[in-house]
Amino acid sequence: MKKVVFTRHTEDAIRERGIDAERMVRAAVDAERTKPDPDRPCIERRFRSMPERGDRVLRVACFETDDEIRIVTAFFDRHARRQQ
Repeated sequence: MKKVVFTRHTEDAIRERGIDAERMVRAAVDAERTKPDPDRPCIERRFRSMPERGDRVLRVACFETDDEIRIVTAFFDRHARRQQ
């Protein structure tokens, strides 16, 4: 498995948004679906529902290289929940 790295912004999101780091890693590594970021071609949006959070959908924006997955930001996406 590739090394997963959090940016400073992601570390802030963990504290401020109350998102568990393990959940972020799970969404980044084992996403239910993915979508390219329309504004940043090197970033991929990865989505995973979290049953333990009322089936809310966690969106994790990632930059992946050969060696690592860098999580740029993460949040619970209201719009993604409606798409399911």
